[in-house]
Amino acid sequence: VFAYHGYPWLIHRLTYRRTNHRNLHVRGYKEEGTTTTPFDMVMLNDLDRFHLVIDVIDRVPGLTDRAGHVRQGMEDRRLACRAYTREHGDDPPEIRDWTWPH
Repeated sequence: VFAYHGYPWLIHRLTYRRTNHRNLHVRGYKEEGTTTTPFDMVMLNDLDRFHLVIDVIDRVPGLTDRAGHVRQGMEDRRLACRAYTREHGDDPPEIRDWTWPH
């Protein structure tokens, strides 16, 4: 899973016909969304931390069975963040105020 800040097709063009190209999944800007919060825009483009975890669980063989509860937790967090943003017009505090711990 490759999270790219630009258009996914660019990465696919760079890696086309390379060994294991089919194993590469690129998430990037899809021109989705409107005026909204920063994290909500990332969610609309499927680049949020929760969706990337879901992508890994779905794509790694054998991980779906072992990490189904983690996947469901990520889905629940996505729904909770979207609901908070719709109600308050801002990103949830745990997202908005998060900083690197070190």
